[in-house]
Parts: sequence; C-alpha cells; structure tokens
Amino acid sequence: MPDQPHRFHRPQQMPPEQIALYGDTVDPAQVSQIAHETAAILVRTGRASDDPELTTKLVNLVEELGLSTVAELWSRQPAVSLPGALWRLYALREWIRRDPVGVSVDYSEGRRRADVLAAVAGSAEPPSPDAMRALGDAILTGVYDGELDTALDRAAAFCQVVSTGRAHRADLSDGHDEDGARSQTVSASALRTTAVDLARSAAAWRAGKLD
Repeated sequence: MPDQPHRFHRPQQMPPEQIALYGDTVDPAQVSQIAHETAAILVRTGRASDDPELTTKLVNLVEELGLSTVAELWSRQPAVSLPGALWRLYALREWIRRDPVGVSVDYSEGRRRADVLAAVAGSAEPPSPDAMRALGDAILTGVYDGELDTALDRAAAFCQVVSTGRAHRADLSDGHDEDGARSQTVSASALRTTAVDLARSAAAWRAGKLD
C-alpha cells in the first residue's frame, strides 16, 4: 500500500457468525498485531499522499466502516499507542458529529476558563455546532496532511476545554439536578483522561515511540 498511496480499499469485515466460530481460539497477540499494523498502514498511506480525496476518505473512515467496526479494531489497544490514539481521535470526531449542540455549549463555557487551550485546539469562532463539526474534521485531517503530534495535541486541548466547560455546568447543576450534575461530572472526568492520553501519545510520537 505505501507504494500506491492513492489507493484505499475498504477492509473486509468479518461477520458475527464467523467470529463466533473462532471462539477462544483468537490469539490476543495476533489481534493486537493486526490493530497496530492497520493503524500504521493507514497513517503511512495518508501521509504519503497529497490526494485530498484520499484524505477525505480516511477522515470519513467511521462512515465507511461503522463505529463498531473501528472500535473492534482499535479500542482495546493501549491508550498510548498508534491504534489507541487513532481510536480516540475517530471516536472524538464521531461524538462531535452526533452531539454538536451539546459540544458547542460545553466548549463555549470551557474556553472562558481555558482560553490558552482553546487557542491550541484551533479556531472555532463563534463556537457554533457547525464550527465544532469543522474543528473535529480539521483535527483529524491533520493526522494525514499535517503533523500527527500537532493533531494529537489539538485533540487533547479540545477535550480539556470541553471537559472544563462540562465540569462548570455540573457545578451549576449541583443542588437542583443531582443526577444531571453527577452525569456531567463523570463525563468531564472521562474527557480529562482522554486529553491526558492524547497528550501522552503526542509526546510519544515526537520521541519516536508511538507504534
């Protein structure tokens, strides 16, 4: 594939009944190897090409394969690994696309308290739902036509800004909407963890240790 960067073939998905036939015979090490190899091929192919149509196809990978397929491929890999980092980037973009209004509310609130991080994440002015979708696309596009560590750092900053906004809204809900406040607090904590994982992945890439 690296010798033909303009060609992108949709991987064949194994049907559930075929997966069931394997049962416990599936070797976790082999699954991990496949996850790491596919992530490396994807990044290498995208970065070797200057074809914007290919980049668009790679960014739209979830639409091509489905989120569950991408999750099966990469989500169980370590957070600080190439497949783990890619999974977080694609899951982040999909979350933004599914709830751009909620994300824009949290981002708007968070950037007032984390303006430096908002600047790292990238331009989103005003922080409308459309701007959130565009920013999510831009961050993931940077994996293939920019610097991977920069894309990871931008995603980490974005998660931190949204987490800050969500945590603040949880504080405002505390006392009159306990369930809502609890849910927002848990979500904000998960976003902070994702931000840390992405930042660590960026540092590992710069050190030549993200694979």
